Amino acid sequence: MREPTTGGLGTVLTVLVLLCAAGAYLFAARRARRRNPSRGWNRWRVVSWTAGLALLAVALLPPLAPAAHTDFRGHMAQHMLIGMYAPLALVLAAPVTLLLRVLPPARARRVSAALHSLPALLMAHPAVALALSTGTLGALYFTPLYDTAVGHPAGHWLMDGHFLLSGCLFAYVIAGADPAPARPSVPVRLVYLGTAIAAHALIAQAVYGGFYVDVHAPIDQVQQGAEVMYYGGDIAELLLAAALVTTWRPQRRSPALPGHPKPAAVRLGPHHLQS
Repeated sequence: MREPTTGGLGTVLTVLVLLCAAGAYLFAARRARRRNPSRGWNRWRVVSWTAGLALLAVALLPPLAPAAHTDFRGHMAQHMLIGMYAPLALVLAAPVTLLLRVLPPARARRVSAALHSLPALLMAHPAVALALSTGTLGALYFTPLYDTAVGHPAGHWLMDGHFLLSGCLFAYVIAGADPAPARPSVPVRLVYLGTAIAAHALIAQAVYGGFYVDVHAPIDQVQQGAEVMYYGGDIAELLLAAALVTTWRPQRRSPALPGHPKPAAVRLGPHHLQS
């Protein structure tokens, strides 16, 4: 593994992107409060978004970012922050709901239609999210893909981008605060989360034991990185499970009276969204 050749420029761009993301969210939250003072915008959402960006800053800026290029332990710590901890905080901030609140009605309807499109529904399926977030770890650590990615700055950024996007997708599908048109029931999501926990632990144990691992790094670094993956992943997945359980609101079904039809399902639009 070698040092990145664009470290200074990458640091500046990272800071600018994170600041823009923070500013855009704060501006949208303020606009949402002004549009409807009675509903406002939940301040804990703002805290969650800020915490997610702070975790990304820790992962993508020195001293951790340079270490992630040369030390497998640093890479794994970065992976945990970018792919598991930051996505949960960002998803709990409900950025899509906030976007729908502040957009003009016509644009909000287009965004809502995109969320209901077939590609979006397929991407938001738990099996797809699980394969992209956890399933790709096998391809990363048991093939030459990891060494290829960390050997080039662009490859490392692509790997980090994949960790972030796939982590956000899985957190959104399992316990997202934003509406999901075809989100399964809580018990079904718990099954997928349990599968992710088992697969993540199995991959970490295989990396620790050196079974079919294709990572060119000192053995002690690989084993300690696997420990970071195992224990850090457990904590992140417990936090995700806690976020999921807090959204569980069992529906009380009252028996339908003879001659009274069941109420029809209502499709919620952007103006129905809660913060």
